[in-house]
Amino acid sequence: MIGVLRVLVAALVVVFLGLTAWLFVFPDQDNPTSADAVVVLSGARTPRLDKGLDLMRQKVAPTLVISDAPARGWPEANRLCAGKAAFKVICFKPEPYSTRGEAEEIGRLVKRHRWKRVVVVTSRFHVTRARMLVERCVKNADVDAVGAHVPLFEWPRDIVFEWGKLILAETFRRGC
Repeated sequence: MIGVLRVLVAALVVVFLGLTAWLFVFPDQDNPTSADAVVVLSGARTPRLDKGLDLMRQKVAPTLVISDAPARGWPEANRLCAGKAAFKVICFKPEPYSTRGEAEEIGRLVKRHRWKRVVVVTSRFHVTRARMLVERCVKNADVDAVGAHVPLFEWPRDIVFEWGKLILAETFRRGC
């Protein structure tokens, strides 16, 4: 009986690690070439904004949207929000301050501007849940998602929190 339990526990650990890798370490990411807007979510500000600016330099979209900007301690975003860019920039403060609040505002922006495709930029561990929440709030437009680099030492903490938030989003907080 103990041998069977050990095998069962080992199998559950392997499944859990496989799901963790699939959802957070190697999530399904897009390789966008064209969109109406690149949307940078708040959180790990510098890596996400850098990734968003890379997409803008590649001319993926004519508009950059930055969540939680302008903000103290984020000079590059503040400069962009002040109109110092070669492209259109829209900045907003999500309400509530969460990925769900960001998704709701993205949905309103898509509707207001009649966008047909947006690229959401977040951290790699956050791609799965961010895409899911934004897709729930965006009607009549496609959502692509890309992840910015996160330092390896931050991954354990981020993945633990992301597991909890994903479970909540899939159970108790299913709407937009």
